[in-house]
Amino acid sequence: MQASCAAGSPGNEWIFFSADERNTRSRKTMSNGALLRCVVLSTFILLRAVTGFSGDGRAIWAKNPHLSPVNASQLFLYDTFPKNFFWGVGTGAFQVEGSWKTDGKGPSIWDHFIQTHLRNVNSMGGSSDSYLFLEKDLSALDFIGVSFYQFSISWPRLFPDGIVTVVNAKGLQYYNVLLDALALRNIEPVVTLYHWDLPLALQEKYGGWKNATMVDIFNDYATYCFQTFGDRVKYWITIHNPYLVAWHGYGTGMHAPGEKGNLAAVYTVGHNLIKAHSKVWHTYNRDFRPHQKGWLSITLGSHWIEPNRSENMMDVIKCQQSMVSVLGWFANPIHGDGDYPEVMKKKLLSILPPFSEAEKEEVRGTADFFAFSFGPNNFKPLNTMAKMGQNVSLNLRQVLNWIKLEYDDPRILIAENGWFTDSYVKTEDTTAIYMMKNFLNQVLQAIKFDEIGVFGYSAWSLLDGFEWQEAYTTRRGLFYVDFNSEQKERKPKSSAHYYKQIIKENGFTLKESTPDLQGHFPCDFAWGVTESVLKPEFMASSPQFTDPHLYVWNATGNRLLHRVEGIRLKTRPAQCTDFVSIKKQVEMLARIKVTHYRFALDWASVLPTGNLSVVNRQVLRYYRCVVSEGLKLGISPMVTLYYPTHSHLGLPMPLLSSGGWLNASTMEAFLDYAELCFQELGDLVKLWVTINEPNRLSDIYNRTSNDTYQAAHNLLIAHARVWHLYDRQYRLTQRGAVSLSLHSDWAEPANPYVDSHWKAAERFLQFEIAWFADPLFKTGDYPLAMKEHLASRNLRGLSTSVLPRFSPEESRLVKGTADFYALNHFTTRFVMHEQLSGSRYDADRDVQFLQDITRLSSPSRLAVMPWGARKMLGWIRRNYGDLDVYITANGIDDQALENDRLRKYYLEKYVQETLKAYLIDKVKIRGYYAFKLTEEKSKPRFGFFTSDFKAKSSVQFYNQLISSGGFPSESSKPTCSQTLRSTECTICSLLLQKKPLIFFGCCFVSTVVLLISITMFRRRKRRKFWKAKNLQNIPLKKGHSRVLS
Repeated sequence: MQASCAAGSPGNEWIFFSADERNTRSRKTMSNGALLRCVVLSTFILLRAVTGFSGDGRAIWAKNPHLSPVNASQLFLYDTFPKNFFWGVGTGAFQVEGSWKTDGKGPSIWDHFIQTHLRNVNSMGGSSDSYLFLEKDLSALDFIGVSFYQFSISWPRLFPDGIVTVVNAKGLQYYNVLLDALALRNIEPVVTLYHWDLPLALQEKYGGWKNATMVDIFNDYATYCFQTFGDRVKYWITIHNPYLVAWHGYGTGMHAPGEKGNLAAVYTVGHNLIKAHSKVWHTYNRDFRPHQKGWLSITLGSHWIEPNRSENMMDVIKCQQSMVSVLGWFANPIHGDGDYPEVMKKKLLSILPPFSEAEKEEVRGTADFFAFSFGPNNFKPLNTMAKMGQNVSLNLRQVLNWIKLEYDDPRILIAENGWFTDSYVKTEDTTAIYMMKNFLNQVLQAIKFDEIGVFGYSAWSLLDGFEWQEAYTTRRGLFYVDFNSEQKERKPKSSAHYYKQIIKENGFTLKESTPDLQGHFPCDFAWGVTESVLKPEFMASSPQFTDPHLYVWNATGNRLLHRVEGIRLKTRPAQCTDFVSIKKQVEMLARIKVTHYRFALDWASVLPTGNLSVVNRQVLRYYRCVVSEGLKLGISPMVTLYYPTHSHLGLPMPLLSSGGWLNASTMEAFLDYAELCFQELGDLVKLWVTINEPNRLSDIYNRTSNDTYQAAHNLLIAHARVWHLYDRQYRLTQRGAVSLSLHSDWAEPANPYVDSHWKAAERFLQFEIAWFADPLFKTGDYPLAMKEHLASRNLRGLSTSVLPRFSPEESRLVKGTADFYALNHFTTRFVMHEQLSGSRYDADRDVQFLQDITRLSSPSRLAVMPWGARKMLGWIRRNYGDLDVYITANGIDDQALENDRLRKYYLEKYVQETLKAYLIDKVKIRGYYAFKLTEEKSKPRFGFFTSDFKAKSSVQFYNQLISSGGFPSESSKPTCSQTLRSTECTICSLLLQKKPLIFFGCCFVSTVVLLISITMFRRRKRRKFWKAKNLQNIPLKKGHSRVLS
């Protein structure tokens, strides 16, 4: 077998940057997925005879890859495992026992390998010393609350030279004590006979597993264990991960005995391991099962692989070949037809030992359950894996489905699962929690959705220990052990606490959110949509009605318009609908049926020079038209004066050139600009936002933290002066309200079992939100927590950051200068403490972020965590009292151009949490503005409408949400005039969208009516004429005269 080469190895970086497969699936349509599925399955049927694949495991890649990202089977599953699920934890004897020369134990091939190949390992006698500190291991098991303990017996501890003659009494006593102690605790032992520590004497005398003699020697050793321990052991594992024994022990040389380069030896070893297992199974089945009533299997390990292109048949075939060459190598003979997979026999014809027909019968079916290992040893190093050019994946659920399809739905024990941390990590193994959470939920999904018979799970490992070729440079234990200490105390890590909780609850309970609530918002609730900066049209797009001149086209053959001098035509006054972009906006707003529309003015367009010397009246007229046209539809505006972004500061160029917000003159210019806007638009606008997300300007003013803090200080002062201007001169007549909007994402501790993470989460909120909210809503000064933390960093020499001071006048100026709390909320961040050095705002917070790979997230990696919105609203109420609150932006990017299911799911869940905050937590929420109206080209797709104004399905969904006013029960009656408004808006929308057609229809109907009227009139006249003419021909009686009319 030829392994493909690839640089690098999977590590903890996967936790932060691993792509969420669910998100990529949402990019294509269901119809394409159905077609692809049919093609793949049909091709598989045609290729079956050609490839020689066994079983149906290959169909796993033929499943529909375009499932909705919000399909229940793809989301994190809050549910419990089956009753009496088998919860356990495992260790390997050589990894944790230590005492390699103590009490008569013989050397193993790994003891020798360390001396010859791992010379940088200082001690072979340390490790966790489970042989000496058995009681401490038992206490650790008690702490977690497992139902089984999977451990291995050290073959050379029982029989130092490997041959079953006289047993080592001390070794025998150790395992008897362990088994008796487990029985007292009602902990079921799962005993592995061979976990890689072959007695060195057998390697030196026979060549180890290359020699078929090992089959009988191993059977003798297993028979002794059955006889001695079988009365207390119901679950036996013969060999742990034989693939690694053969491939790394005799192929790459990374494992003991360290031989490499001989592929024939690799497959000979694998062959002997299979036969040794088979012989032991038959021994147990024949001689011990009848009275011991136990079960026996072999632990098989594997990676998982995904095709580069799911629609490419050759990539799918390579994935199947990769799995067959690793897991199928051992699983096919034991769990399949008794022979190696056909693809291996064809490829390795000259070096793969054959099974005779009798041996096939002997090997087939020699496992009472499928014991499966899925851990880092199956993935490292990456360049030794059979990747075949495809993508390595940690999708445990998919592997379990492959096993089910390939081997006829066996009962599965996950005998090893977990990940690793670096050696310097002690008890705070946060990343291990998220890896365990991910793996365990995949197992639960496999059980609940895929009906896979997983009956137990073993977390690996109980203790830190010797990690094979990694020695002591990585850790995998749930309990931390200081290898250099004398007492080797077992200290529970965060992962131990987490696993204990999972076992106690038998799964995942939804604690973060309460059940969905039925109810609705008040009748005057502001249902809005947000747009960012609205770029104005500097001239009307439809001038044909306002230009008085007459033009002739193509008069000289140049296909241009030529003005006819001396002729002036009658025109009509300019109208707002002359701006094409306004027409489009009004149509979209009418279609989405919002009551409010939030947009931002472009300061640089209104005042190009930054001062009042040049005022672009056409731009102001444009913005007034936007507002007035919306009001005609009953859509009230919320106008943002200044909307900076990390890519565009949004200042007039002269102000930007003079230092921007680091220059005090910008505050004066902003005051003049705001007053102009109040004068020109204030009679129509009742809700003003001065500055959007000033707490995110650290992305721009980031040369030093002092620049960041000074710019923020000036922004606060500028806002306060504008608020006082409005309060003093305009509020009485315009009756509006003024605030600024803060980016307000919620923060959760990444590791809830570590106090420093809780503090980091609160510190993030103080630096991100309270930085601006405390001066405005609370004290007129910066948060005390922020000032104390910066002072502490300065004392420790980590920073020279200093917050500006508010003078008493400035403090009075700033305090209370917000009429409502406006927040932009998009997601929840998982925060951990990490001490950073440097005088920058990001470093001053001393926080690091972690991406929870189990969470549904968007293409831009925004995690969907609706309950965070409710927590954020509650935090605002607790800290700043009963304020009016507007959610001024809330949304997510969704790649779909039509059926944006992720956005609909997001809207439903976030509005639901907002309703809970309103009804249960009594937060005075006045409005909700979804973000955003239209998407921008080459940017994440946040819009309800595409960049060419095509509506997505979320438009109709938001319509229904607005019409319902929330989530009313089926029996509740509308409390507002929602039905009337909905009907009116529908008519408005129809009129706007079909105006040309309606006009043509009216003209057509009028013409038809006119023609019919003329026709009827003429017919009536003709009828009178002929009647009169006929009367003249009638003879009269004598004495009568004819009277003509």
